[in-house]
Amino acid sequence: MKDDRLHLPGGIVVRPVWSRQLPKPPSSVRVYRDAVGHWWASFVVPAVTEALPATGRVIGIDWGVRETATTTSDDHDLPHAQHGRTAAQKLARYQRMVARRKPKKGQAASKGYRQAKRQTAKLHRKVAAQRQDTGRKWAKQVVVTTTRALWRTSDPGSLRRPTMARKAADAAIGAAKKALVEIARKHGRAVHLVHPAHTTMDCAQCGARTKHALPLSERTYACTVCGVVSPRDKNSARVILVRAGLNPTGVDLVSPATC
Repeated sequence: MKDDRLHLPGGIVVRPVWSRQLPKPPSSVRVYRDAVGHWWASFVVPAVTEALPATGRVIGIDWGVRETATTTSDDHDLPHAQHGRTAAQKLARYQRMVARRKPKKGQAASKGYRQAKRQTAKLHRKVAAQRQDTGRKWAKQVVVTTTRALWRTSDPGSLRRPTMARKAADAAIGAAKKALVEIARKHGRAVHLVHPAHTTMDCAQCGARTKHALPLSERTYACTVCGVVSPRDKNSARVILVRAGLNPTGVDLVSPATC
């Protein structure tokens, strides 16, 4: 970097359009071109921690399909945004255009074919950006208001079913997880993983485990021992806190356990 210009091998000099200022001088850069045809420069810089004041609050997170994230606090639940479903009709139209205009083997691609592929790539990029933006905004809210976040280590087992897997992919659970880890690291917050076994079958109130299988259609958890009734995903989020040594109490359902 010299005079706000990027000097590349081969005598290539470009002036980047900055999405944000670099916090420190970069150590390396990766230049690449995306499917739309835009060029990007990804800089590697040392991580900068912007510590936030401790709040003394923790939150349990249960990843699901009906809602992307269900937490022990009603204010931090992440509903399913369905960005992919919203764009599905337009995406199908572009894909049909690509299929119709696909050149035969040995023939050059037509202008219409290249345009259809570009439109498809632009729509895919838009949906990915929407998912990332939704995840980052939610993660920022969680990190600012809580000191520690806990979630189970695996995604829902129902992802083996094609319909549920498609909906989970649209929910972009991985993007939300990645955003939470990155923003928590940036602000000095702690993120813990909890073993997922039986988190949907245990009772957060008394610790009893159901003796019968719980189908996915059953969204209410009813304990046969203590009689507590709560939404199934909410109960799972509270079980995650209990397994981490924290007792869900009060309105926020979060308070550090006494040692």
